Amino acid sequence: MNPDPSINARRSRAAAPITIGVWLLGGGGLAAVLYWFDPALGGIYPVCLFHRLTGWQCPGCGGLRALHQLLHGHWAEAARLNALLVVALPFFAWFGARQFAREVCGLEPGTGAVRPVLLWIWLGAAVLFSVARNLPFLTGGLE
Repeated sequence: MNPDPSINARRSRAAAPITIGVWLLGGGGLAAVLYWFDPALGGIYPVCLFHRLTGWQCPGCGGLRALHQLLHGHWAEAARLNALLVVALPFFAWFGARQFAREVCGLEPGTGAVRPVLLWIWLGAAVLFSVARNLPFLTGGLE
């Protein structure tokens, strides 16, 4: 075990460019696949086991199709497929950028943590969204 914490901080900052590269290449590669291969046509994408077993849509159902539509600039269609994802994407981006900055700048681990109340709010929103999207009088029936 290394008694000097500054050595670990220097190692973390030295590895940051590699980490950035891996995340950018991986994210760009996944976005390219999602851009060129439509999830609505099936093929290489997973099927939601919850939807297959129950016929109901989970909070994530339609997420890949919504991301595909967002990559093509079709915001309204993406919101129709999964409004929760479209609304949450800016927050996910903010959180990811914040975590990334924390890692690169070498701040203390506790400074970038998400407050538990935000996680509970997110969980509540996901449950409400999941229930609402399966009520026939709100959605016109299941897709």
